[in-house]
Amino acid sequence: MTAAPKLTVVGAINVDLTARVERAPGPGETVADGELQRGPGGKGANQAVAAARLGADVRLIGAVGDDPDGHGIRQQLRGLGIDASGVQTSTEATGTALIVVDASGENSIVVCAGANADIDADGLDIAQGAAVLMQLEVSDAVVDAASRAAGFFALNAAPARPLPRGVLDRCDLVIVNETEYAQLPEVHDAPLLCVTLGAEGARLYRHGTLVAEAPGVATTVRNTVGAGDAFCAALVCGLLRGDDETGALARACAVGAAAVADDASQPALEPLDTYGVTR
Repeated sequence: MTAAPKLTVVGAINVDLTARVERAPGPGETVADGELQRGPGGKGANQAVAAARLGADVRLIGAVGDDPDGHGIRQQLRGLGIDASGVQTSTEATGTALIVVDASGENSIVVCAGANADIDADGLDIAQGAAVLMQLEVSDAVVDAASRAAGFFALNAAPARPLPRGVLDRCDLVIVNETEYAQLPEVHDAPLLCVTLGAEGARLYRHGTLVAEAPGVATTVRNTVGAGDAFCAALVCGLLRGDDETGALARACAVGAAAVADDASQPALEPLDTYGVTR
């Protein structure tokens, strides 16, 4: 049996308010067929929960408010076996994402950062040399501090923005989608770069040279919100436990497909080996 990888995830923790509609409203338009769902989200929490469900030993670092949402999220994380002792308590409200998902699974999102913008970069409490996965929904100071502490540093460069000085030099793995790849030419020569292609799968490049690729997995699309986060968690967990790059990429694509077939931003996932690799 493969040993569980140890992973520290640093990033945003939100409450997701999701309205499922037949079609999203246009500018100035109201649609009245919405079905409201409320649940945990945020790219940091989504990746941590996905990694834990895939079988990793996970620590989450971020911030929530001293409010019912923050308390509920802490309880949920403990229930999943995630170490949330590094989640700071902010005087700001727990972050909130307002999400509209249409019948095809496409989404539009407005994020109200709240406590996520109040994370103390000097108090991240990352074990020196830890394997770290993070995203760009937090401040530059937090990104920089996490990259300096990490022994293995994986950056999901989403949402796309210019990276803090020196961070790219400390990245062992960068993960982007096609849009982010076009917006961030500076990552094209990363030591290891994963570009996700939606239903077409994903590719892995080493200093710009293609080293692995995997096809997409056919599925019924219900919600794309947490799919990228589940993919990131699966790819990093696979690489950390020593899977070969092609196998790790293929499993990550299968996990991403399972995620889009689930209504939740934090989809129900099985252990990583459940997602077999077809040779």
